[in-house]
Amino acid sequence: MVGLLPDGPQKSYSQAQLIRRRFFRHRGAMVALAVLVFITLLAFTSIGIGPIPGWWDKNFTSTGPSIDGGRPTLGWFTIGEHPFGQDTVGRDFFAATMRGTQISLIIAFAVGIGSTIIGTVIGALAGYFRGWVESILMRLTDLLIIIPLLVLAAVIARRASDAGIWGLVVVLAIVTWTSLARLVRGEVLSLREREFVSAARAIGTHPLRIMFRHILPNTVGVIIVSATFSISAAILLESSLSFLGYGVQAPDVSLGLLISDYQNAFTVRPWLFWFPGMFILAIALCVSFIGDGLRDAFDPRQNRKGE
Repeated sequence: MVGLLPDGPQKSYSQAQLIRRRFFRHRGAMVALAVLVFITLLAFTSIGIGPIPGWWDKNFTSTGPSIDGGRPTLGWFTIGEHPFGQDTVGRDFFAATMRGTQISLIIAFAVGIGSTIIGTVIGALAGYFRGWVESILMRLTDLLIIIPLLVLAAVIARRASDAGIWGLVVVLAIVTWTSLARLVRGEVLSLREREFVSAARAIGTHPLRIMFRHILPNTVGVIIVSATFSISAAILLESSLSFLGYGVQAPDVSLGLLISDYQNAFTVRPWLFWFPGMFILAIALCVSFIGDGLRDAFDPRQNRKGE
């Protein structure tokens, strides 16, 4: 009779390793991450940023003679002189689209980080201290939620239009933190009654230390996933504001501003509308897929074969 061989040693993984394994096995998130990295590298290396030059020899402000009606020269195996074509005054539209992508990415990620910080702090304070602190912060949150987001952002952005893109970042961060605040508050409400929090209170740990050292690290999954969706929402909101004339102002450009400026040229020079629109769509979809991958990775109910 042949005996059964004992199972070999099972490799154990930490929580962080399990999260990484789940995320890296999410094919949609991996493809989206690769595309987003490619778009970011293309935008920042092609025309450069600030004093750092890029490999593309044209900029988004210089005009020139229109070649072949400004049509794109991009082919399957060729780039040509103006791969994305030229606008109505002869500017290279590839350079303009890359500059718009730079600005839109900077605004989107800065808004995502800013709104995440604001929402996390407000939600944590409301959930931990309860009482009048929670009442004031949650009523403020409810007030901002019931006002249409685009209208509120447009009104505030109009006031801060002279502050440039960083003024716009502050405005968008101020109006997009509400959903995360409610999520963090719910998580903190459930964690504040746990044994490790009671033990920290018993030994006299300061409430802020308990909140930021013991409670918030246990909500990092919710915070990170929400931050990715905030980035996706921010780029769409910035594009909408710029399209309406309340976002990025000339002479600088963003993807939404490019669509707004050339909307009337859609029938005669449709490429002036296609390329910015495709980059907006690609960035928003990539960030959303990455967010889906992170959500699956942080979900403790995930039980995938091989982990």
